[in-house]
Amino acid sequence: MSAGRRALLAASAAWLAGCAAPRIDTRFAAVSQGPRVDLVVLHYTALDFDASLRVLTQQEVSSHYLVDIDPPTIYRLVPEDRRANHAGQSAWAGRTLVNMSSIGIEIVNPGRVFTPEGERYAPYPQAQIDAVIALLRAITARWGIPRERVVGHADVAPGRKQDPGPLFPWKRLADAGLALWFDEGLAAALRPHFEQALPPLPWFRQRLAAFGYALPQGEGERLDTPTRDVLVSFQMRFRPARWDGQADAETAAILVALTTS
Repeated sequence: MSAGRRALLAASAAWLAGCAAPRIDTRFAAVSQGPRVDLVVLHYTALDFDASLRVLTQQEVSSHYLVDIDPPTIYRLVPEDRRANHAGQSAWAGRTLVNMSSIGIEIVNPGRVFTPEGERYAPYPQAQIDAVIALLRAITARWGIPRERVVGHADVAPGRKQDPGPLFPWKRLADAGLALWFDEGLAAALRPHFEQALPPLPWFRQRLAAFGYALPQGEGERLDTPTRDVLVSFQMRFRPARWDGQADAETAAILVALTTS
């Protein structure tokens, strides 16, 4: 750098340092505001720990936390007040660009595995879920995140993603006050009614959209792919014994029980 350019830069820096910063008046506050983080998205890695750590720290995808299995260990990879690229194309409760307002937790789990009996989902060890619950309890308390805004990757990206899968113990999270669950007794009582008269598909779409899923409402009585994908995600979470994407009586009963206070 030439001596003249160095002198010019020095003079500019001195001038900027001498400029008084504008005063910021903080007497007024907008009613419409809230925390930047208001959602937690749970994932499985589909990879072992070493591969997961490499992907989440050295590639474009990332998450705020990675929860290992043995021993259960929580790794913070991205500070909570910074964006992580964990959700991709996603939406929940009318909000898109979920990465901008959420905390992502990746849980080391292979997801779908091949066994002699065919393709299966891998279970989650209890100790690992205990670690996830402890982490969730701290995050939701820190940011004031209600239990209805703790969701899975499959919820915000139905069809494209299936994690954390049908073996993730959502009921355990709900029992800890960290996720939603439905009144099982009410659902059992409602099921015979829906077996006698199943609601039309638009009814399912409206209920699922009201719950938070991004779902077009204009497909009539045809079970289109977006509706099937959302039903699969919903059933994986609330009826993991069968997630065939069919709008049936049990799913209708769970939907009503879930949204009835």
